[in-house]
Amino acid sequence: MKTALITGANKSIGFEAARQLLQQGYYVYLGSRDAHNGQQAVDQLKAEGLTQVEPIQLDVTSSESIAAARVALGQKTPVLDVLINNAGILGGMVQPASSTGLSTIREVFDTNVFGVIGVTQAFLDLLRQSPAPRIVNVTSGLGSLTLHTDPSWKYYPVKGAAYQPSKAALNAYTIMLAYELRETPFKVNAVDPGYTATDFNHHNGPGSVQDAAARVVKAALLGPDGPTSQFFSDDNAPETGISPW
Repeated sequence: MKTALITGANKSIGFEAARQLLQQGYYVYLGSRDAHNGQQAVDQLKAEGLTQVEPIQLDVTSSESIAAARVALGQKTPVLDVLINNAGILGGMVQPASSTGLSTIREVFDTNVFGVIGVTQAFLDLLRQSPAPRIVNVTSGLGSLTLHTDPSWKYYPVKGAAYQPSKAALNAYTIMLAYELRETPFKVNAVDPGYTATDFNHHNGPGSVQDAAARVVKAALLGPDGPTSQFFSDDNAPETGISPW
């Protein structure tokens, strides 16, 4: 049975991605910063008949928590097939470049960039044991530098000094990691789930959690001929599904 670890999976897109992978026959380790919330999410999935799931307490901003989660997971399985770096924060709705505090920017980068790097590096050894390892970094269309310089882009006015740069940095890390692993069976991709109605944005997005999670899961299920080092975004590029960086 294939295994998957999803960070920030106790609610919203991460939770739905867990549900969809369970429906695909995966054993899912549901990462949650709060152990109680993680257990509640697992209990809900089990009540739906999706029993191959268990919680992993994992705060991506804590090196100690990441290390403990790696030990815990290593005691449960010698192989990890899928890592979905889903945990992320917004850092507030208004982030002017001229005045957003460094503390806010550091907080957002700590989760959205450094958290991803820390988790990925910690679990890479387990992923290397898989014949077809997949890493999916959940990004945002707002991380596209190309589109942010295009006045005709529908989200052109949506600028911010913390969240958008953090996703651009995450995209860059995705490219660097994919390049390093290019001669291996790894597929490493960034996925924009789309503007989705979740707690993250006070349920303002038009997209559904189900559709958003399906985009993430699609990248997790890529076959051996699937692409790597791509920025998938149905929202930014509905015809090709590939967003400009």
